[in-house]
Amino acid sequence: MSAQINIHNLKKSYGEFQVLHGIDLEIAQGEVVCVIGPSGSGKSTLIRCINRLEAFDDESEIAVDGIAVVPGRALAAVRAEVGMVFQSFNLFPHMTVLRNVMLAPMRVRHSSVKDAEARARVLLDRVGISEQADKYPENLSGGQQQRVAIARALAMEPKVLLFDEPTSALDPEMVGEVLDVMKKLAGTGVTMVIVTHEMGFARQVADRVIFMDGGNVIEAGPPAEIFDNPKEERTRSFLHAVLDH
Repeated sequence: MSAQINIHNLKKSYGEFQVLHGIDLEIAQGEVVCVIGPSGSGKSTLIRCINRLEAFDDESEIAVDGIAVVPGRALAAVRAEVGMVFQSFNLFPHMTVLRNVMLAPMRVRHSSVKDAEARARVLLDRVGISEQADKYPENLSGGQQQRVAIARALAMEPKVLLFDEPTSALDPEMVGEVLDVMKKLAGTGVTMVIVTHEMGFARQVADRVIFMDGGNVIEAGPPAEIFDNPKEERTRSFLHAVLDH
């Protein structure tokens, strides 16, 4: 399987503080990768670098589908293929749910209103909220808003989906509905990179789990290996702390 995302020597600093310390990573086409680790370990920064929502140090290299992630026209091409779902839903409050999902295909892909609306309705049905199409975001629960955000990301027919702790802002009873949508997506062949603190979800859905700490990848492997037989002491202590609560 060819690598769809290539990351080489990824470094990121904020002034004197180095957040990422030369990460090397390949993610295959259709692979579902969950990134776990303590707060401040660089997980969110890592995935935000993939579509250059965070600029990274000059000697670092990232490519998506063979296209280098550098400022300019190439970056626009990468971003058109990479969908992103954030912790906070980032929906446009003045637009209906339907218009939120229609907007990017019309603006970026120059879809007609008719085609964009048809696609949006299919996607809202797919994430289980077709009946909310004409409502505004403020009238939806957090879980519903996050499902709209997923539908919006899918509207661009991305090859890669990035999730930055998509359930961390949700009330506990709403987490399951969002994870269920993501589980269904994991079987569709789209490449997914998910920063999550939902360990059960990572174990169930991921092809590979990456454990980060201190801006480094400490350990990576299949879920059973990472959760049941971690090689590194730092991985063991982290999992012991989070799985015992």
